[in-house]
This record gives sequence, structure tokens and C-alpha cells, in this order.
Amino acid sequence: MAAASTLLYGSVLAGLFTSALAQSEYGQCGGVNWTGGTTCPDGWVCTSMNPYYSQCLESTSTAPSTTPTTIPTTSTAPTTTASSTSTLTGIAASAPTIGPSHDVGKTPALGWNSWNAYGCNINEDKILAAANQFISLGLAKAGYQYINIDDCWSVMTRNASTGRIIPDPAKFPDGISGVASQVHALGLKFGIYSDAGTATCAGFPGSLGNEELDATTFAEWGVDYLKYDNCNVPANWTDASTPPDGDWYNSNSAIRYRQMTAAMNETGRPFQFNLCIWGNANVWDWGARVGHSWRMSGDSSASWSYITSIITTNVQHLDSIDFYSHNDMDMMEIGNGDLTIQEQRTHFAAWAFLKSPILLGTDLGQLNTTQLAIITNAELLAFHQDTTVGTPARPFAPTPSAPTTSPPQFYSGTSAKGTHVFIVNTGNATSKTFDFANVPGLGSGSYKVHDMWTGKDVGTFATSYTTTVDTHDTAAFLVTAA
Repeated sequence: MAAASTLLYGSVLAGLFTSALAQSEYGQCGGVNWTGGTTCPDGWVCTSMNPYYSQCLESTSTAPSTTPTTIPTTSTAPTTTASSTSTLTGIAASAPTIGPSHDVGKTPALGWNSWNAYGCNINEDKILAAANQFISLGLAKAGYQYINIDDCWSVMTRNASTGRIIPDPAKFPDGISGVASQVHALGLKFGIYSDAGTATCAGFPGSLGNEELDATTFAEWGVDYLKYDNCNVPANWTDASTPPDGDWYNSNSAIRYRQMTAAMNETGRPFQFNLCIWGNANVWDWGARVGHSWRMSGDSSASWSYITSIITTNVQHLDSIDFYSHNDMDMMEIGNGDLTIQEQRTHFAAWAFLKSPILLGTDLGQLNTTQLAIITNAELLAFHQDTTVGTPARPFAPTPSAPTTSPPQFYSGTSAKGTHVFIVNTGNATSKTFDFANVPGLGSGSYKVHDMWTGKDVGTFATSYTTTVDTHDTAAFLVTAA
């Protein structure tokens, strides 16, 4: 789950209420490009969290003081400072600078997350069902690894004696460690959720000020992946308009995440670390120094407008993407809402060629054969997971006179197999042409065109190639010398 708040919303009730007339409790109800419902259940109010995200929150919730006592940095933070100069002061001068583990996260994560499918209505059976479906549906064979629990997995208060977060025994009778063990027994990896604030977006215990304890707990439970959200941030941990030394790595936002990086490293267990910071604090400039991937915006929705808007956002920051460094376009909506098959193909292909993490977000048992074929396409996944080239595809002008569009429609990238061209049809015209001489890395001459969706060669062509791409669909080709 991801939404934004700089206020403490206190404890709110867990659970998810589904209504044909209203959004779910804690569900999204507005924001930039939001096309879903804007009405909340009785007793809940659609509350603006940031320009991208409005969330259904209980109208009876009261907000505590927004100036809590200062929470110290993690006690296990390295003694190295964030800058070799002496200009930094306060927490920025002593914040940990250790980076994420490079034992994991070289290529973007492939997996599943519970939020888009179930929200707070999660339990052990649903998580293990998804894990077993990774095997039965061939997802594990295709390369998917991570089974990740999102928000609402704990009880509302920490253990009074140990200070540890307590898994909800009604939802997880075997505990989180018991679920992790069963996921690992299938040859898969396991992920959990926490928050770089005092509470999660749904009001459960956050990890700010408890990084060492929580990282140790997660490591003992066998956690392999941490999604770290950005709700309920105390006022003294928010950012000024200009960060120290003009470097957002030294901002309070970055330091909240850096503290968890250091704490996870202290455990000796390699975690894949997702910074769910919604594109705040110029995270694309410093994210790779702190984690493996970082959210670029607010929550996804099962809408064409979200798909085009996040592509538009991401293409502005493609220099940030390489091995161990991934712009996160948020979780998959394939199988949710009313996306057409063409839109679902674009959803998957764009996440693949821009090398975003791909975390499926639906009830896997409801996917049809066409949807399964999309998310297990071997050639698109091979581009996404290529271990020789870490950079994404980039926009290019397909012909000398081609107009500029937003988002761009033509992209090219390289892999171990050669040069690839991807065409996203965001308009109505279905005939698409690109000149070989305009494709970076190619030149004039004849080339063999191979369709990555079908796995078949299309033919050999001189000078240019013209194809038909349905509205909102994406074509994907490997282009090699004839």
C-alpha cells in the first residue's frame, strides 16, 4: 500500500469493507489521473493525502499532535558521515551512508503483492495460495520469485515487553515466520511491508525509530524483501523546500530510508529494499544509494490514464535505471478493473522494457490463459531480466519527420540478443513505421524483424518497417542484421 501523509492518524481499524457503491476502507478515492470511485463507506471520508492520492479514512479518527518528540537515528548506524565536508549539521551529519546489499536486486524484482487483490483483507491462506499458484501456473518457471505481504499484517500495538511488531494471530496463526518457511519450501522468496513513519498507511505500527529492532525481527522471520512506505511522518522528519547542501540524499526523507538500509545490513541477511516514497524528494537521484527500487508516483489504478501517466513520468528519469537501480512504476493491475487486453499488454510490456519491478497484484486464480500468456512472455521477461545490459529502452524518433508525443510511442533498447524496438500506440492511428537508420545502434540497410510476442520471425526488410498496432496495444520486436 502507498499513500502520503505528514500527519499522524493514530490507530484505525483494520479490515476491508467492500461495497458496490463505495471504495473500500483505506482504499484510493481520488488523485491525479484517478478514474475510479470517489465515495467512501459510511463513517469514512475521502481524504487528500497528496496530489496523486486521496484515501478513505475513518471520519472518527483523531490526529494527535503533529510535533512529536524527535526520534533518534538507528543505534547501529555506521559512524561514517553523509559528507566528506563539515558543512552538514544535525541528523544529516551523522546519518548512515551504507548502501543496500548487492547480493540481491541486480535485475528488477519479479513477484506478487497482496494489496491490489485484497487490501487489508489478507490472511495466511491467501498468501500461500498465491505461492502455490506460482508453481501451478508456471510463474516460478518464468522467473517470478517474490511473494509479498502488504499492509495490515500485524496487530495495532507492539509487544509491551519486547517492543516487537506482533503478527495478527487471526490472520496468520503460524506467524509470519511460519508463512515465510512455507514460501521458502516452494523455492520462492518472501516479502513484508513496513513504513518509514510512526504508523503504516492503515494505522499499524511503523518502523521509524525502531529500524534496528524491526530489521532484526524481519531477518529472524526469513524475510527477503521489504516494501517501505511513507505514511504518518512526524513533522520534525519532514523536508524543507531545499535539502542540506542542495543534495536530496541528505534530506530527512532520504535519511528515514537510509536508517533502515543500515539496520538491514547489520542483520547480515540480504534484503531487496523497495523505497515506497511516491516520487518524493527526487528519489531517482539517490535511490540506488539506499535501496534497489523506488516508487515514482502515488498508487497505481487499473486505468489507461494511469499507465500513460506513469510512463510519462518515468521516461523523464531513465538515467537512474541500471543494475541494482530500478524506477518502480508500482504494482501490476493485470486482472483488475476494465483494462482491455491491449491495455494489459502495454501495461506489462512497458514495465518490462522500462525495467520496473513487476509485482503482480491480483487473485492469480482468476487470470485467464491470455493474461497468463502476457505475464509469462519469455522474450519480454528476458529483456527485463537481462544480466548483460541493465539499462532500459529509451524513446527515439522513428522517422526524420515524426511528431513528438507524450508519452513517447517509440522506444529502443539493447540486450544480449541485440537491438529491440517497442511501439506503444497511445492514439488511434494503427499504422506505425520506423526507419532502421533512426534506431540507435542500427543504420541504413536490411534487417530481420522478430516479433517478441509471438516468438516468430516476421521477415527481412530494407530501409524501414511498417506494422499495425492496435489502439492502446504495444508491439515488441528484435531487430538484427539480415
